[in-house]
Amino acid sequence: MKSRIYIYIAGTLLLIFLLLQCSGCSGIQKVTDTITNPTAREIYKREFKENEQAYSNWQAAYQAALNDSILVNLPYGEKGKFNPFADEVYAYDIVLEEGEVLIAEVVKDMAAQRVFIEVLSPDRAQTNAAEIKETKLEYIPEATGTYKVIIQPEIAADTPFFISIYKRPQYGFPVAGKGNADVGSFWGMERDGGRRRHEGIDIFARKGTPVVAATDGFITYTGERGLGGKQVWLRDGLLGKSLYYAHLDSITVKGSATVKTGDTLGFVGNTGNAKFTPPHLHFGIYTGRGAVNPLPFVFKTNKPEVGFFPFNYSAVQLSVKATANLRQGPSTSFNAIGQLTANDTVQLLGQHHDWLHIRTQNGRKAFLHKSLARQVK
Repeated sequence: MKSRIYIYIAGTLLLIFLLLQCSGCSGIQKVTDTITNPTAREIYKREFKENEQAYSNWQAAYQAALNDSILVNLPYGEKGKFNPFADEVYAYDIVLEEGEVLIAEVVKDMAAQRVFIEVLSPDRAQTNAAEIKETKLEYIPEATGTYKVIIQPEIAADTPFFISIYKRPQYGFPVAGKGNADVGSFWGMERDGGRRRHEGIDIFARKGTPVVAATDGFITYTGERGLGGKQVWLRDGLLGKSLYYAHLDSITVKGSATVKTGDTLGFVGNTGNAKFTPPHLHFGIYTGRGAVNPLPFVFKTNKPEVGFFPFNYSAVQLSVKATANLRQGPSTSFNAIGQLTANDTVQLLGQHHDWLHIRTQNGRKAFLHKSLARQVK
């Protein structure tokens, strides 16, 4: 008991010593932040002790954006110019699948002007935010669902920008030199006349094509058995996912071996129940919940090409030419969520190809085709 008291006293004395060693309030604040781990927004709030209303308005705009229902497909790029006279927030709903990594990035003409990037989970209970000086955030979803990306410039920000939101697979591709187009049989397809479902994907390649580790990990099993024929099992970390490579022609690793991404595990073949099919790799992923769709873990995607110059609008206020539908996303394939009539005015937030990201007079965010609007002189 005494030893616990001594440890507590020693810890308290150490904290006091650190505080005394700090030079001024800024040093004390740094020590306190190390203990309390404040959010980027909480740190930013300290800059407005003399103007709390400005911060309050800025934070209120963020809270309102939580109810925005803009929906975009990835990859998504938007160019525009932050309005120094409005507390605008850019919020996007995005469907992500388990196995994907979301990247949200903001390129600015004036690097010193800050933006706050945040991703909210479907239940809004979990959040992941970039540090105050960062302009890029990576986020790995725990499950398939609709996530919300929120991008908010600092108060009075006044700079051209380009927002990039895209994704990449969590793992590398498991067959050397191959890619999306070589996947020929997908998750959930019928097998054995419908008696079972395909618990993986098939990647077709010439016999002898190297099969590689899609991630760092260690081998838990190699051998030949059952429907999978010659196979390798790779574990992604001690408590991670199990990656299953089946129908191999030959195997080049041994059980318990540690491997790095890209290491050769074996070669494409058609052993097991694939002996009457073209050579291919059956690739599966298993978790504590059972098999999961492996395609999002390896499917290669593109990144939007950054290009915020030139931005073709000199005014942030636009007038509608004629009756026009407002869309939930930047395409006619998205739902119409409202309608405007001739001469209605809207605020311009940004542009995605031929679609304008706008805010109506009653605060609704939507997309409007650029052919339906003109600048207010």
